[in-house]
Amino acid sequence: MLSEAQALLKKVFGYTSFRGGQGKVVKSILSKVDTLAIMPTGAGKSLCYQIPALLFPGITLVISPLIALMKDQVDALGELGIPSTFINSSLRPAEIRQRLEDTAAGYYKLVYVAPERLTADSFAELKQKLNISFIAVDEAHCVSQWGHDFRPSYRKIAAFISSLPKRPVVGAFTATATPEIKADIIKLLGLNLPQVYVSGFDRPNLYFSVLRGVNKEDFVLDYLQKRSGKAGIIYAATRKDVDKLAEMLQRYKLPVSKYHAGMRKAERAENQEAFLRDDLPIMVATNAFGMGIDKSNVRFIIHYSLPKNMEAYYQEAGRAGRDGEAGECILLYHPQDIILQKYLIEQTVYSPRRRQHEFGKLQAVVDYCHTSKCLRQTLLAYFGEQTADNCGNCSNCRDDREIIDVTLEAQKVLSCVYRMWERYGANMVAQVLKGANNKKIRQLKLDRLSTYALMPEYSLQEIRDFIGFLIAEGYLGLTEGKYPLVKLGPAAVAVLKGKRQVLRKIQVQKTVEEDGLFEKLRQLRKEIADRENLPPYLIFSDATLRQMCEIRPIDKASLLRVSGVGEVKLAKYGDEFLAAIISHK
Repeated sequence: MLSEAQALLKKVFGYTSFRGGQGKVVKSILSKVDTLAIMPTGAGKSLCYQIPALLFPGITLVISPLIALMKDQVDALGELGIPSTFINSSLRPAEIRQRLEDTAAGYYKLVYVAPERLTADSFAELKQKLNISFIAVDEAHCVSQWGHDFRPSYRKIAAFISSLPKRPVVGAFTATATPEIKADIIKLLGLNLPQVYVSGFDRPNLYFSVLRGVNKEDFVLDYLQKRSGKAGIIYAATRKDVDKLAEMLQRYKLPVSKYHAGMRKAERAENQEAFLRDDLPIMVATNAFGMGIDKSNVRFIIHYSLPKNMEAYYQEAGRAGRDGEAGECILLYHPQDIILQKYLIEQTVYSPRRRQHEFGKLQAVVDYCHTSKCLRQTLLAYFGEQTADNCGNCSNCRDDREIIDVTLEAQKVLSCVYRMWERYGANMVAQVLKGANNKKIRQLKLDRLSTYALMPEYSLQEIRDFIGFLIAEGYLGLTEGKYPLVKLGPAAVAVLKGKRQVLRKIQVQKTVEEDGLFEKLRQLRKEIADRENLPPYLIFSDATLRQMCEIRPIDKASLLRVSGVGEVKLAKYGDEFLAAIISHK
């Protein structure tokens, strides 16, 4: 059946061959063996259950917690002429009843369903009538309490499968899983002697970098202004940060929208749709956004705040470059973020054992931010994958940053902290160094210190950022608590005595000029998407457009050789894209 699967891959989806571990996973499922596939975001998990669904008799149930993913994939399958639907809480009761009736009548090959729906009376009655040949459990890590997104409803999936008149083949899919979580998936989903496939977690097209001690707002503004038209997501830890950053970027007329759980449902849906359609290609969001968003042309992910664990970071960063084109994953680090994340853990995790577990996961992220080793190696090692060489595609390996000697400035700051008896926070230290003349400074007699007004040429924000850099490098430390105090670090004495030099690396951002034809095809794709009422990436991915630019097809036969162009899309859009390519000078 694998040859049939490969034929479908080209005819329906437009790809000449499986990539990564897709072929092995599809072969295992078609052999009617329970299968656990651990594949990184962007590795093409959906094809691993969509192709078997087309070859198996009856229907395939795709169990997913992600409403956005359901709609996205059903829309994409509809574009390819594949009958599918979804059943979840976004539908009105009458719509659910109609879709259940159509499912019972055999109208669909794939039915996407939320895990909570499995225990509903209407679905319990329906399952006795259905010929379910295959069940795909997406986001399978949600079944484990040690996963980064535990959902109790996933614990009921095994009982649902056991209650079916005939047990179907079961496939479980997830992007990230430690050995502990992998064992939980197999046990708690009741997988029967499963084949386990772990595709390499590496995403070679993604560039990873950690920037410490930068002015976050200034960096983001400068970065976006140099990348006009590029789609990306900026993740912040709190709703307040999302609102503040989005408002600032909108003042500069950047095409930005926002998303967090404190917004009205209709507003969230509207902003998400604008992002998917490239009307507002930049999204500022909390981690409430992105699960199930299959937008392939995201070119960058910026973590404005420290993520809570490596699983969440790699999943969110992996939303860049899903089309195989280059993507940037930038983490902006400040030690204050650690305090915030610890506070969020304390407020949301009630089990003492699990809380310590989460603190340990947070420390792994902090270690990642401080390491001088290859960032890709550090990420992969966390998931149990070893690499021999440096990747050459992260900020630590490329080392493409300007090095500045800031020893004198460091001595001024360290001396000021010492003379303030290590009793104050970073903001107060910055005010003393700046020479702020306010009531509190005078009351505390801090204006009498020898370090008062030592750095008047710098703004308060620049001094605060520099203090953050010194903390990140270990020259200064922070106490824990709601109002952390700045302390001298172990290396401070050597710097103060002139025995140690302090060097600071400044990232130099580079822009890439796009080909004129690529922009022309991108605009055509947007016009067609608006006409068809679809997100642009469902027409063709960036990678497909770029290959059109390289091949320059002149007829339908040559256009069909472009990866991502299948027979259905050739018939729908081929003439328009060929006309644009042929007319381009």
